[in-house]
Amino acid sequence: MSVEGDLDAAVALMSVRGSWERPLRQVTSTALTHCLSAHPEALIVDLSDLDDRPCSSATTWLAAQQSAAALQPLVQLALCIPPDLPLADRMQHLGTRGHLPVYARLRQARVAIAGRLPLDERKTLTLEPEPESPSLARNLIGEACLAWELPELLHPARLVISELVTNAVEHARTAITVSVSRRAAGIHLTVSDGAATLPRMRKPVRPRPGRPLDERGRGLRLVTASADAWGALPTSTGKVVWATLQPSTGPR
Repeated sequence: MSVEGDLDAAVALMSVRGSWERPLRQVTSTALTHCLSAHPEALIVDLSDLDDRPCSSATTWLAAQQSAAALQPLVQLALCIPPDLPLADRMQHLGTRGHLPVYARLRQARVAIAGRLPLDERKTLTLEPEPESPSLARNLIGEACLAWELPELLHPARLVISELVTNAVEHARTAITVSVSRRAAGIHLTVSDGAATLPRMRKPVRPRPGRPLDERGRGLRLVTASADAWGALPTSTGKVVWATLQPSTGPR
């Protein structure tokens, strides 16, 4: 089982392979929860190599569709199942009632999903791993927040994107793609680069007398404090790190 995002985390691809038995069921359920928590605009589940002759996985995909539809905004969910598999007929029948599309090939699913993405509410910028890149990314986010009349998110979003781009400049040292898109009343930020290593939170180091302060991991702690949620997904060329910010409805 593998999970991969595209360069702006708008579409996540989950590929499930093997026999549909308890270990794979558990891993898949955890991965589905993780993918939906990233709140992509769409999730494609490729079941081309899933061995499930009794079609017992059908309830898992229907439950995932219900979870995706309950999000605000909803996440588009689609399945990729070759027509010669018994699961294809089963999901074609069940998915019609739950608005869960089933495609024969992965390319068909990608094209159909791409045609439904709201591209008019997304701004993207490609940057080099240079010292001025965090500033340019902050400008993009500032322009988006003002254009979409989200002044409350202006400063926290600029802080988050600055830390994510700084990490990419320092650690990936590849070309960087920054994206900001509308998500319900808030925004979704992504930073993709060409390094495969996913970021992880470091435990803060206790200050020691006479030693300089170790600030490694400070950036991600700021992201955690400022964003409603954040995470990372591998991509075909590296990784994408995402963060979601929503206007506050009360004390955070």
